[in-house]
Amino acid sequence: MKEEFNVGLFNECFPPVMDGVSVCVQNYAYWLQKKVGGVAVITPNVPGATYNYDYQVINYLSMPVPFRHPYVTGIPEIDPRTLRKVNSKSFKIIHAHTPFTTGGFAARVAKNQKVPLVATFHSKYRDDFSRIIKSDLVLDELIKYIVDFYNKADQVWVPQASVIDVIRDYGFHGHVEVVDNGSDLVADYPESFFENARAQLGVSKDDFVFLFVGQHIWEKNVRFIIDALEQIKDTDFRMFFVGIGYAADEMKKLVAEKGLDDKVTFVGSITDREKMKTYYAAADLFLFPSLYDNAPLVVREAAALHTPSVMVKGATASTIIRDNENGFLIDNDLTDFKNTLLALKNDRNRVREVGIRASHSIVRSWESVADEVVERYNDIISRKKLIRVL
Repeated sequence: MKEEFNVGLFNECFPPVMDGVSVCVQNYAYWLQKKVGGVAVITPNVPGATYNYDYQVINYLSMPVPFRHPYVTGIPEIDPRTLRKVNSKSFKIIHAHTPFTTGGFAARVAKNQKVPLVATFHSKYRDDFSRIIKSDLVLDELIKYIVDFYNKADQVWVPQASVIDVIRDYGFHGHVEVVDNGSDLVADYPESFFENARAQLGVSKDDFVFLFVGQHIWEKNVRFIIDALEQIKDTDFRMFFVGIGYAADEMKKLVAEKGLDDKVTFVGSITDREKMKTYYAAADLFLFPSLYDNAPLVVREAAALHTPSVMVKGATASTIIRDNENGFLIDNDLTDFKNTLLALKNDRNRVREVGIRASHSIVRSWESVADEVVERYNDIISRKKLIRVL
């Protein structure tokens, strides 16, 4: 029997809290467990959650994050049960997917066990904080704290080349590696699958369906989507918003005020991946005009189900899109957004062709990503050992 790899994956959230990073960590854990074994996920506990996986989930005492339901946080070092479990593991490498509480814990464990620390830079953290922190001095200190964290890592990864500009803008000057995210929805889907998905959602063959999946927060430019839908409300379409967030109630109120209730459905959070697949498959266009995101998984997930995205030119997230080839790019301008939606609604063949090209060009399986990650881990471990010898 081969020796287990023993990798620790540390993150601030994990399913049932659903966002791009939690889905990323879940797929890292699933595929690394299959390929090398010994995987442990370290994360704050979500009340009522059960963690029944082939790999170990070590969860520590938590409390809600103010103004960011359903996120939780905590201090792992004050949970003796967690400390015992983590200290009993002999990690070969530790991978932090957050610079915050759990990331700091990861750095300390890596230092104590003298093993390499990999840290992935996933999000535009300044944007996260600026909504509730109005002091530039405080924001600058928080960004300095984040950069200090990444300076502790043996290697820093980003999920998309354009994200390098973001971490550089924050003040990190070290070496950065690009390691793509994947999708767990990669498959060969027959035409009947898409027809059945629309039937399950009560969508007719002729309905044109728009979709947004993600946190319901203003930073993701969701007001822009609602404003654009108002501009075309005299046409036939359906719109599904999937997710939750602090802005959800205000978004619903805005939809009602604009007279869009009969066309727009708020689905809430979906943790069942098969159910999520149904929404992606039923949609014609994925609307994601966010200027906030770095490398959103949802764009790749939609593409896996042949649903192309509409994104904003120049946004960090949109650099994987080639206009009219594997997606559609717009200016951050309401008239351009409206005109693009109207043009695409009237050219379904073009939308379908671009969606198929998107599935071939921007989608990669998580299994393929895991193979690359194992190679990279082994290289980092070998070089760390060599440095110790020298």
